Amino acid sequence: MINKPELLSIKLPEFIEFLKREQIKKFFFVYDDEKNSIETSHKKLLKIADYFSQDKRDFIKHEGWFCKLSENYDMLLGAFIHRTNRGQAAGGVRYWTYENAEDYFRDGLRLGAGMTFKNALAGLWWGGGKGVIAHNPKYDKMDSEVRENIYKEYGEFMSSLNGCYVTAEDVGTSVDDMANIFSYTRFTTCIPQKFGGSGNPSEPTAKGIISGMEAALEFLELGSLEGKTVAVQGLGHVGEPLVGLLLNKDVKKVIGTDINPDNIDLISKKYPDKKLKCHFINKDDVSIFSTPCDIFSPNATGAILNTTTIPLLKTKVVCGAANNQLEDMYQDGKSIHDKGIIYVPDFLTNRMGIVTCANEQYGYVNNDPLIENHFRRDWEHSIFNRTIQVLKVSKEKNIPTAEIALKLADELSFQNHPVFGHRGKEIIRSLVKSEWHQH
Repeated sequence: MINKPELLSIKLPEFIEFLKREQIKKFFFVYDDEKNSIETSHKKLLKIADYFSQDKRDFIKHEGWFCKLSENYDMLLGAFIHRTNRGQAAGGVRYWTYENAEDYFRDGLRLGAGMTFKNALAGLWWGGGKGVIAHNPKYDKMDSEVRENIYKEYGEFMSSLNGCYVTAEDVGTSVDDMANIFSYTRFTTCIPQKFGGSGNPSEPTAKGIISGMEAALEFLELGSLEGKTVAVQGLGHVGEPLVGLLLNKDVKKVIGTDINPDNIDLISKKYPDKKLKCHFINKDDVSIFSTPCDIFSPNATGAILNTTTIPLLKTKVVCGAANNQLEDMYQDGKSIHDKGIIYVPDFLTNRMGIVTCANEQYGYVNNDPLIENHFRRDWEHSIFNRTIQVLKVSKEKNIPTAEIALKLADELSFQNHPVFGHRGKEIIRSLVKSEWHQH
């Protein structure tokens, strides 16, 4: 294994300073099928390309990722495109703080691949990709002027990529932010409703998580959600409506935690129910993992199921909306499997955000069957039925559920779009050929 380049270990603001010194305003990494390696736009970044070319965990032959320095702030804008056989890469843009460049790149790579598998399992003719804006702590994240400018910049960035990636809403991004993106590009979904879009997709996403939970309980012959105890990690965009749906299912108790006191305050006021117990916790607090419960539901950030947290779990089922919950798809998936815990893969059940966004362009009908199909039990590709299918195969073959779901999604993801073929990759090639990074 090649040694990690120092550039990946330094603080992200230092990495940005390096880019500025080298006058690198835009750069890319693109996978070369023939050479089986990653090519880059700049020789100064070649060690990073070589490092990820040999990575066995997060780099899954991503077709390419493109980055741009903000013109107004010391922040990095990125688009991580995994596989576009089924169509243009689709996935939300995350606004997050990262320790260093490696954390930033790895998060983008994991998220982009996750969208490939999620979109394929959902039967969507879209590929997988993810946007990531790396926040710089020297700016106030809630400053309206900063947010307006950075998201407008991201919209311009999207337009420059010619449609190989179509962005949407994700963690840290609001409906107002999406409006600012939309003002500078047509390559976006999750547009605010006042502009003809579908708006915030959190509620249908939460509804999909409920379907996954119900499938797992039925598979275990434990009945319905009624009378069950559910631990919810993360009470933000999806966690909040998920709590409401769980209470409506007459669960015994919901125990929720969040690192944002505003989320705790909001949810406590919205659901003044004795069955709900919410707690503010510090970022490094993992006590929620050891909470005795029937279902543990991760709804915050990724890579939270790992060698530290998995041994703490005291639950029968893990099912939540957070993307890329397993830090290591294979090692951590096996650890949960070996503990006898049913793990419902996130990219199987948290699809509804991208489903509603992806369907925007086809207009709207009341009780849209293209949406409702995903919640039914008589449609082969519904969340419930896909979950049951994965759990049955996992039990029969004694293979972790994550591996079963991944294999199924991987096979589906290589099907080319019936009309446009593998167009996303063609766009990436054209960007490289036209020296996108020089313009």
